[in-house]
Amino acid sequence: MAEVQPFGGLRYNIERAGNISSLISPPYDIISSEERRFYCHQSPYNVIRLELGEDQPSDSPENNKYTRAADTLKKWLEEGILFRETLPAFYIFEHRFVHQGVTKRRWGLTARVRLGSQSQGEARPHEGILESRLQDRLNLLRSCRVNSSSILAMIRHDQQGLPSLLTRLARGSPDLSAVDHQGVAHNMWVIRDEQSMAEVSAWCADKALYIADGHHRYETALAYQREQQAARSHCSGSEAFNFVMMTLTDAEDPGMVALPTYRLVRLPEPQSSAKLREELSFFFNLEHFGLGSGTLPEMLKPWLSILEERGKEGVAVGLYGLNNQRLYVMTPRERAKLQAMLPSSYSQDWKESDVTLLHWIILRQIMGINTPEKEEECLGYTLDEQEAINRVNSGEYQLAFLMNPVPIPKVLAVADAGDRMPPKSTYFYPKLPTGLVMYPLWDEL
Repeated sequence: MAEVQPFGGLRYNIERAGNISSLISPPYDIISSEERRFYCHQSPYNVIRLELGEDQPSDSPENNKYTRAADTLKKWLEEGILFRETLPAFYIFEHRFVHQGVTKRRWGLTARVRLGSQSQGEARPHEGILESRLQDRLNLLRSCRVNSSSILAMIRHDQQGLPSLLTRLARGSPDLSAVDHQGVAHNMWVIRDEQSMAEVSAWCADKALYIADGHHRYETALAYQREQQAARSHCSGSEAFNFVMMTLTDAEDPGMVALPTYRLVRLPEPQSSAKLREELSFFFNLEHFGLGSGTLPEMLKPWLSILEERGKEGVAVGLYGLNNQRLYVMTPRERAKLQAMLPSSYSQDWKESDVTLLHWIILRQIMGINTPEKEEECLGYTLDEQEAINRVNSGEYQLAFLMNPVPIPKVLAVADAGDRMPPKSTYFYPKLPTGLVMYPLWDEL
C-alpha cells in the first residue's frame, strides 16, 4: 500500500528571511490577484513568489512566470534564504484554529510518498481536475523541480489513530511555529531519530491513502514522473521524482473539517426564469423563501438551516437567482428517475452526492454546461454564501447553487469505488500552508 519515507526538506533560514509567518501563503488555487499582492507585500521572500507568479506582457518561452520562479529559487538558495536539511526527516504538524466558535486542532505528518496509479491504490482520488490547472502546475514543476505545496491525504482511522502516534512523537516545543493571515496556528516538529522514523514508516505501510486536497498536484507529479522516466534509459525507483510530498491525516480526526464549495453560474444561452423553473420543477421540488429583512447573514441563516435539515434526508441543493430575491431548496421528486439518468457504471455513493446531481443533471443536461470549455467559461466558485448572493445581485453571475458539505465517509466511499466527483466538490479547512517545508526533486542532499 503506502510507501511513506522521510526526506531532506527545503526550508527557510529564519535568521536571513525573517518572521516565518510573513513567508508562508495558502496553496495557489485559492489565491486571488489581490491576495497575491498582499502576500508579496508581506516579505520579499514570501513563498508566493515561487508558488504563483504573474504573467507579463513581455513573456516568452525563455522568460515567463515559471522561469522567473526558478531564478528566484536559485537566488534564494545562493543567498542562504532557503536551506536543505542535511538529514532525512519527517515533519509533524499541529494546526490550531477556530471553526464555528469552537477551537479545534488537526494533526498531520508530512513525508514523501511513492507515486502510484489509482489502480494500484496508493493514493485514491475522489474528484476530477481542471486540465488548465494541471498544465500550469506541470510547467512550474518542470522549471523549479520542487513540491512547494503539500498534498493533504487522509488515512482511515484504526485502533492506534494517527493523532495518537504523532502526539507521542512530537515531544517538547515545536521546531517552528507560524500564524497565517486567518489566525490559524501551525506548529511543526522535525523528527530525525531513526527509531521514530522507522516506526512511522512501518505504521503507514499497510494503509491506503485518500487524497483530500491537492488532486492537481498529484496528477502533476505523475505526469512529471512519466516524463522523467521516458527521458532516461534506466531508473532505479529511488529517484526523487518517484515521490511526492504529502501531509497525512486521520480521516476521523476531530480537526478534519469539510466545507462545501458553492457554484456560481452564467447561463451559456439566454433562458427565461419561467422556462428554467419549469425544467427544474420536472425533476425537483422547489421550496422557496423570500429574503425578508435584516442583514444578509440574518436573512440567509434560516434558509441555510433548512438546507442542512433537508440534506440529512437526502439530496438537497440551494438555489438563488431564479426569481428576484427568492431563495430555493431543491430536493428530488423521484430519486430513482434522477439516478437512471446517471451513468450506470458509477457507485451508489457517487450517484447520491449533491454535487454529482448538480453537475450531471442541472448544469449539463438542463443548462447545457456540458464541456470542460463551457465549465471554465460559465462556472465560478466561492466558499462564502454572502459572496455568492452578492455576485448574483451584481449581475456578474445569474445563479448561485449552495450545497451541504460532502460527508467524509462518502468521500472515502467514492474514492474506494474508483469514482470521481466533479472538480471542487470538497474543501478541507484549514488549507495546509505553503512554505513551512518543501520537497526538492533533485536527488543529492
